[in-house]
Amino acid sequence: MAARTEPAERRRADAERNIAAILDGAVQLLGERPDASMAEIAAAAGVARQTVYAHYQSREALLAAVAARAMATTIAAIEAAELRRGSAGDALQRLTRSWWSSIEPMARVLEALTSAFPAHEEMHQFHSPIIERIESLVRRGQRSGEFDPALPVQWVAVSFLALMHAAADQVAAGRMDGAQAESALRRTVPRVFGLNTD
Repeated sequence: MAARTEPAERRRADAERNIAAILDGAVQLLGERPDASMAEIAAAAGVARQTVYAHYQSREALLAAVAARAMATTIAAIEAAELRRGSAGDALQRLTRSWWSSIEPMARVLEALTSAFPAHEEMHQFHSPIIERIESLVRRGQRSGEFDPALPVQWVAVSFLALMHAAADQVAAGRMDGAQAESALRRTVPRVFGLNTD
C-alpha cells in the first residue's frame, strides 16, 4: 500500500513546491514590473510556462492566488499584534507597526493585484477579514473611552484600510520610503480613531 501511495505523495509534494516557486516568482517580479506576463513570471519562478498554466488558468487566477497569500500574511501580522491585549490605544500602535511591516514589502505588488478585484463589492468582500478585526478593536476602544464614540465603527475601519493602501501607493511610486510612510501612519492613524490622549 505504501509503495502505491508514494508516487501520488511525490506528485503532490512536487506540485506544492511548484506552486510556492510560482507565487514567490510572481511576488518578486510583480514588485519590479506590475504588468509582468505569465511567461515572465514562469521564468522568474524557474518553471515552464505550461507548469504555471497547470495551476493557474489565467493571469487573473494567478493574481488572485498572490492576493490570497498577501491576505494570509496580513492576517498573521494583525493576529501577532494581539489586539485584545492591554489598552486599545497600545493595541492600535502594535497593529499599525505590525500591519505595515507586512504590507511594505508588497507595496509595488498591490498595483498589479488591484486588477484581480476590479469591482468595489468584490474588493470589500476580499478585505472583510481585516475590516472585522479592526472594527472589533474600534468597538473595544470606544467602550473604554479611548476612541471617539461619535465616529462610525465601519468608517474608522475602512479609513484605516485606505490609509494603509495610500501609504503603499506612495512607497510604490517612490514618493516616500518605507520609514517615512510608517512615520506618517503612526501620526495619522490615532487621529482617524479619535484616540483620546488625555
